[in-house]
Amino acid sequence: MMKRRIEVTDYANVITKALPKDILLTTKADKVNSMVIGWGMLGTNWSKPVFTVYVREGRYTRSQLDKNPEFTINIPIGDYDRNIIRICGSKSGRGIDKIKEAGLTLVDSDNISVPAIKEFPLTLECKVMYLQKQDLSALSGQINHNLYPRDIDGTATGANRDAHVMYYGEIIDAYIIEE
Repeated sequence: MMKRRIEVTDYANVITKALPKDILLTTKADKVNSMVIGWGMLGTNWSKPVFTVYVREGRYTRSQLDKNPEFTINIPIGDYDRNIIRICGSKSGRGIDKIKEAGLTLVDSDNISVPAIKEFPLTLECKVMYLQKQDLSALSGQINHNLYPRDIDGTATGANRDAHVMYYGEIIDAYIIEE
């Protein structure tokens, strides 16, 4: 497999259109795990290209990122198996091997320990440069009420009670995996 290096800004439209339902965030600590992210931002912070991900406190992915502060952002190009999104977006990596269950092919990254995903070939290799827990009291009342209900166990798959931790990942490489 080959990796064709890209300028992230040339693909900004593709990346942002894939939000909020077609991007995988992949981590590697206890094991390799991918989750669907719905919230993310592409931009520049501290004069560096950055992809910011928002991970709820109770998610398995948070524990992975806290152990190994690196991640890949994996974006599909063209058609892909929607079963990947169903599995990676509805199940927790605590109890299953989502990589195996979704039939994902791991491709070694060149600069970090977290692999890319062949089936979602547009890849951003990122190293966490800053993280911050959201202060729910600083959110508008409507957003807080609608997106952070307090009556759901935060560790449950699909739960949305917990605040997010924002991980600012410096994009240290960007490419498209090609056969």
